[in-house]
Amino acid sequence: MNQLPERDLPPGRHRLLKEHLMTEIRHTDEAPAPARGRNRWLRPALIAGAAAALVATLTVALPSSGEPAPAASREAVALLEDIALAAEKADEPAEIRDDQFVYIKSKGGWTTHPGDDRPARLQPVHQRELWVSVDGSQAGMLHDPYARSDHELLEKPTPGIPSNTDYRHLETLPTDPDEMFAWLNKVSEGSGSKDEANFVLVGDLSRESLMPPAQAAALYRAAAKIDGVFVVDDAVDAIGRHGVAVARVDGAERTELIFDKKTKEFLGERVVLVEDVPWGFEKGDVTGRFAVLERAVVDRRGQRP
Repeated sequence: MNQLPERDLPPGRHRLLKEHLMTEIRHTDEAPAPARGRNRWLRPALIAGAAAALVATLTVALPSSGEPAPAASREAVALLEDIALAAEKADEPAEIRDDQFVYIKSKGGWTTHPGDDRPARLQPVHQRELWVSVDGSQAGMLHDPYARSDHELLEKPTPGIPSNTDYRHLETLPTDPDEMFAWLNKVSEGSGSKDEANFVLVGDLSRESLMPPAQAAALYRAAAKIDGVFVVDDAVDAIGRHGVAVARVDGAERTELIFDKKTKEFLGERVVLVEDVPWGFEKGDVTGRFAVLERAVVDRRGQRP
């Protein structure tokens, strides 16, 4: 029987896999490499198919200790306020039409596991392009060497789903930080703790969506209310750009959301192990990295700026 190829799923897909695999770990007391935690967010970028999920991109995570995390550090609160202020002042594309597409170009690579006895490995950094319908009424498209096809059509989001990331839906999110935090608590899912689920959701929205300025500012101010968040003074994204990160530790890994030190623009994400794990990785190893290169609004699916 031919083995299915290793394929990459967008970061927003991974949280779905974590819960399934962590359940299996609890039942068997064994330690296979569980899926990188990501929730249902970024629905337009999901690659359909149960078989794909079983051989999807995985990164290392261990169950959380269950101990309550401290409040976000003062440094993290101050940094997130600076990020929110920058987001408020960001230029919003003029006269976005419902029939247009949000285009996001990125590079990244995550730890993969083929689903058999072969060891997990870190993917090479590769380019990724995503087109998402502005109003969610049209199918999106993914260009990624690890996708099913060179230009894979993505299913249209189901109307009314809170996790939709089309621009028109994002415009309806709260602009008040307290209300945004309440919204995170209501919508985030698929993690060992609500704090981690909220932090993952902030990262997913930062990575492969176009957030309206007012909502983006509220999102980062809400992130300052998440327990366990702290600052990493020097973090490096997938293409080698150095920035400052807001970070959080969950189980064996530290997830860093990286921002430009001067402009406070989102650069990307990095995942670093904070302890050795039994499936071939050691403390300090990078198990995932991502970098946003370009965001724009284009007239057609497949069109580049």
